Amino acid sequence: MYRGREPDRKPRRSAESVAALAALATAGLASAQSSVTMFGVVDATLQRVTNSGTGAGSVFRLTNSGYNSSRLGFRGTEDMGGGMSASFWLEAGMSNDDGQGAATNANNQTVGAFNATTGANAPVRPGTQGLTFNRRSTVSLAGGWGEVRLGRDYTPQFWNLTVFDPFGTNGAGTTQTLLGVTGSAITGATAVRASNSIGYFLPGNLGGFYGQIQHYRGENPSTAGVAEDDGNGLGARIGYSSGPLNVAIGLSSTKSSAAGDFKQNNVGVQWDFGWAKLMGHFAFDEAGTQEGRGFLVGALVPVGSGEVRASLSQYDVDTGTAEPRSRKMAVGYVHNLSKRTALYTTYARVRNSNGATSSAVPGAAPGPVANGSSSGFDFGMRHTF
Repeated sequence: MYRGREPDRKPRRSAESVAALAALATAGLASAQSSVTMFGVVDATLQRVTNSGTGAGSVFRLTNSGYNSSRLGFRGTEDMGGGMSASFWLEAGMSNDDGQGAATNANNQTVGAFNATTGANAPVRPGTQGLTFNRRSTVSLAGGWGEVRLGRDYTPQFWNLTVFDPFGTNGAGTTQTLLGVTGSAITGATAVRASNSIGYFLPGNLGGFYGQIQHYRGENPSTAGVAEDDGNGLGARIGYSSGPLNVAIGLSSTKSSAAGDFKQNNVGVQWDFGWAKLMGHFAFDEAGTQEGRGFLVGALVPVGSGEVRASLSQYDVDTGTAEPRSRKMAVGYVHNLSKRTALYTTYARVRNSNGATSSAVPGAAPGPVANGSSSGFDFGMRHTF
């Protein structure tokens, strides 16, 4: 018969349980020297795109990433002592308007045409493959000598285009030097990121100088013939940032047997006057016999708790028989509700000439007719965590 609370008893610990506790204690000490962080951006955009001409299209939609690219990520660092550290970074792009993940590129090459007989290169609608760590998936080792980074990462040739763009290569205001001219093959599969990369970054104690070099592999077998080296590439970037000045140059080359090697090169500069940041960049690219040239001039102007953004960018391609040109003017405003939440709006207009058909937001709707115009309007909200 139960008549009260039994006296407390100290549990007996077996040798196995003692060993398990010791292992937990060791793991606790290790975790004290490392950290893992979950982070992300959720950016929703109401967008209107209008393209001129018969057969052109317009669309009004809820999309994403008008100010910052929506993403979900995990990163961690282990302090190994002696100034050495190891880290990982897994970052997945996402479309929060419909819940899909962003597609990735496994070998730095354009996917070939669908082969109905063998099933090779079966079409997959972007996002339906599930969540992929397409934005970045790297492991690193760092010390006073710099950092070695392995995996999928931004290419050196992309950094100047986004850092020296008031719109950060997002939304309707994205610089035309990244979008290029519709129908041009200048930028290639490594215009933004490269898979299978080995990168080295200079340490941050060089008196304002910074830089990186990156080699990436297409990983084709030796039996691929002329395409064996496709997707292989090398990029480098060197810059200087001190006080109000930030200037950098980027150079790259990616192998392509079909289009000719992609050579993406650029130089960017920014000067912070305090009341405004003025910036610009110039791009000079090649793909086989085609040559592309582009520029951007822009500004960021603080206004109260917000910021005005403006830019003029242009890109043209010399194909040998024509020189299609697309010029974009963009203006926008960001209002910070807090450190993590912002409202923003952007208006951009593209004017095409010499046969160009570029849209303010490529792929949103059928583009304008040759020499037609295109406009894009964004209104959205961004939250970071």
